[in-house]
Amino acid sequence: MNRREFGGLTLAALWAGRAWAGDWAAVLAQAKRSEVFFHAWGGDPKINAFIAWVGEQAAARYGVTLTHVKLAATSDAVARVQAEQAAGKDSGGAVDLIWINGENFAAMKRARMLFGPFAQSLPNWALVDSVGKPATVTDFTEPTQGLESPWAMAQLVFEHDSTKLATPPKSIAALADWAKANPGRFTYPQPPDYLGLTFLKQVLYALLPDPLILQRPATDADPALDALWRFLDALHPNLWRQAKAFPPNEAALGQLLADDEVGITFAFNPGRASAEIAAGTLPDTVRTFVLDGGTIGNASYVAIPFNANAAAGAQVVANLLLDPAVQARAQDASVLGFQTVLNMDALTPADRALFQEAPRGPATLSPAELGPTLLEPHATWMAQISDGWVARYGVAP
Repeated sequence: MNRREFGGLTLAALWAGRAWAGDWAAVLAQAKRSEVFFHAWGGDPKINAFIAWVGEQAAARYGVTLTHVKLAATSDAVARVQAEQAAGKDSGGAVDLIWINGENFAAMKRARMLFGPFAQSLPNWALVDSVGKPATVTDFTEPTQGLESPWAMAQLVFEHDSTKLATPPKSIAALADWAKANPGRFTYPQPPDYLGLTFLKQVLYALLPDPLILQRPATDADPALDALWRFLDALHPNLWRQAKAFPPNEAALGQLLADDEVGITFAFNPGRASAEIAAGTLPDTVRTFVLDGGTIGNASYVAIPFNANAAAGAQVVANLLLDPAVQARAQDASVLGFQTVLNMDALTPADRALFQEAPRGPATLSPAELGPTLLEPHATWMAQISDGWVARYGVAP
């Protein structure tokens, strides 16, 4: 993207009167007494509580009011910005900050709907582990180019009750065998749910002779999907409710484990089970495991729309999310159990101690135990898998 031109406008014209991270003093001055409308998924009470706490910090430290606009789907916020762009609304937009990644980011980037680049000019960017955690600068194979700022790392993990399943299956093939031997005890969220699609991408990783295929754009009716449909055709009769119904999301899937309706579940947060144990919603015998060879991982980001009304305040919040104290709180198993995007070697001893003091939780694997992180497939695979799944199995969302 040309740094000097954005959606047909020069940056000087587009950002007229708006401070950006290259002049942090100006950003702080402009952000004070602003209200940032943060459009983020609102389906998890723990995440909602964390965002509310971040809002308290933003107000106390910087005089910024953070209002959480709770979304059912990130695409709702993207559609709002898209409508404003089509209407020629180049300033005063309703969306100031979005929790985003994957295809939604790629779509906004293609349509030049993003403010920036700003991320690498944030004061706390120097603490981000962009080398050891390449997902902080590459989102589903799409270079972020400073147009979004990472705030949490995620990796697919599986969950089970260790008193009922001592040795869980450690490969997709072994999981399918276990499901056949234990009918009704496994399922996955219904596509187009994000977690359900992540599981299906993990299956593809296991089935394809060359997983690098997933790093290129998918095409309509890609033959690589044939192996996935054959696998699911065999798996579905063994699933919970014989695949005639599916849980709608991660929370519903987790509840099935809590109710002992299924024996294995999974999540995209390595600390989810520990957080649920701390909340009293899962027994303390639940443990997490990963598959041999690694599981899919990525980063969560925040991005600022091109026409954000409070772009300065949004940058302040993005920088705050990278603060070591905020990152350590997010990693606390009793809060969220999210993995940090920061480089421990870049922190002061006092800040490193915050992470050492944060309880990891009984079900959370150590970084070494999490094993390799598999790259997210190209963002186009999400749509191909989702559309193909609905067309083949006839289950409307």
